[in-house]
Amino acid sequence: MNDLPHHAARLRALAPSCGPVRLIAVDGHAGSGKSTFAARLASALGGAPVLHLDDLATHEELFAWADRLREQVTGPLSRGEPARYAPYDWTARAFGPPRTLEPAPVVLIEGVGAGRRALRPLLARLLWMDLAAEVAWERGRRRDGPALRSFWDDWTAAETAHFSADPSRPHADALVRQLTVGYEWLEGPVREHC
Repeated sequence: MNDLPHHAARLRALAPSCGPVRLIAVDGHAGSGKSTFAARLASALGGAPVLHLDDLATHEELFAWADRLREQVTGPLSRGEPARYAPYDWTARAFGPPRTLEPAPVVLIEGVGAGRRALRPLLARLLWMDLAAEVAWERGRRRDGPALRSFWDDWTAAETAHFSADPSRPHADALVRQLTVGYEWLEGPVREHC
């Protein structure tokens, strides 16, 4: 984690990728540590906003949130306007009151599928939390407990199908591995933006 300020500085120096915003995706398997890493990276970036894709997904649309993301978030950000989205309440099974996400210099999007094909052209960087699916899923199951066993069974099948059809890891600019203390950041190929 000591290197996060260095990586944050490099991310801030990138060219904008979505209007005035440098959109950084943190993708990986459920339970791989994306949310924790994104929070630490956001802090190293001086409080960069983080959009959690769990706020756009629903029980019925685990991965069918691309249109919602475009209409409510990336469309406005690409025009330099604040994004407004209604986060999904997983307990109430309904969308809640709208939230605003300002077009900051760097905005993080974290969640399974953040590096999907439809979003990649808008990304300044795609970071992949490099943890094997089975290990990540077991961590998630332990975290959420036996009450969500059925949800996890459905989730792992849906995630496997998603990444089979639209893999993110091969397109990652960097692989991020959680260590006992901090993270290892393995740079990959740098993609060009139009």
